[in-house]
Amino acid sequence: MPTSSSAPGKVYLFGEHAVVYGEPAVPCAIERRATVTVAERGDDRQRVSAADLTLDGFTVEYGASDDAPDVDVPTPLVEAAMGYVDAAMATARDAADRPDAGLDVTIESDIPLGAGLGSSAAVVVAAIDAATRELGVDLAPEAIAERAYEVERDVQSGEASRADTFCSAVGGAVRVEGSDCRTLATPDLPFVVGYDGTSHDTGELVAGVRALREEYDFARDTVGSIGDLVRRGEEALREGDVAELGRLMDVNHGLLAALGVSARSLDEMVWAAREGGAAGAKLTGAGGGGCIVALDDGAGAETALSLTPACDESFRAELATDGVRAE
Repeated sequence: MPTSSSAPGKVYLFGEHAVVYGEPAVPCAIERRATVTVAERGDDRQRVSAADLTLDGFTVEYGASDDAPDVDVPTPLVEAAMGYVDAAMATARDAADRPDAGLDVTIESDIPLGAGLGSSAAVVVAAIDAATRELGVDLAPEAIAERAYEVERDVQSGEASRADTFCSAVGGAVRVEGSDCRTLATPDLPFVVGYDGTSHDTGELVAGVRALREEYDFARDTVGSIGDLVRRGEEALREGDVAELGRLMDVNHGLLAALGVSARSLDEMVWAAREGGAAGAKLTGAGGGGCIVALDDGAGAETALSLTPACDESFRAELATDGVRAE
């Protein structure tokens, strides 16, 4: 009987990019999920079907002795998608002490790929949970989060933080600062998400910030200022002060833009949401395109986004109180 798990995506209230350098960040899980189903095979091969990760989807089947997957899709696409899945299955086999277990893996997701909503983290977290349970091992969410972080760190050449994977594994609002990860009490925040329909290369954007930070003192100072802003944001979160959260989100967007990770489409959506009545709005994730997140308890921001040419889709996003879970 196959085993299925799902894990939520996320938005950042504050702190993306700065979290890579040990500053705090506050991501919040949202009810858009990736679901991974795993079934053990009778051989040592692995078959991965990912119908929703690209426009057309793909299926890959291969074994440990094969030089490369024999598939009729572009090699970079296979490498990008399979890097996360391969590493997730490898850590699941390690946890179960089943290095030669063959697995069928099916991935479904309603999280846009490469849009800043934590699609890769959600897939990796759900995949590890489903695969370990299929192989007879139950891991706590925190253990899944740590293994998922190691997967992302390896695939992203050491540039990942624990924020996305911890948030997806445990759910709710979380605070991450280096290796210190904890959950936060939070009001029911009125998230509105705008999506420009594009994706981005997270590794390239993170590397760009790193190069800027190494060249310019002001860029290092900007990263530190984001960390200071996050600490102020935690106070507003504890007090349930949505107006202050919104003001700080606006400032955070400006600091991220100064680091070169915004885009015209993101700026247009941010301003549309603000002019529609949002308490605040900012890009979420690595930037370069993808999504913005706004706080608005009315309909104004979502309506304004729907009328903005840069916005391909807008939607309300409920806080996901459940992290990874069996389906």
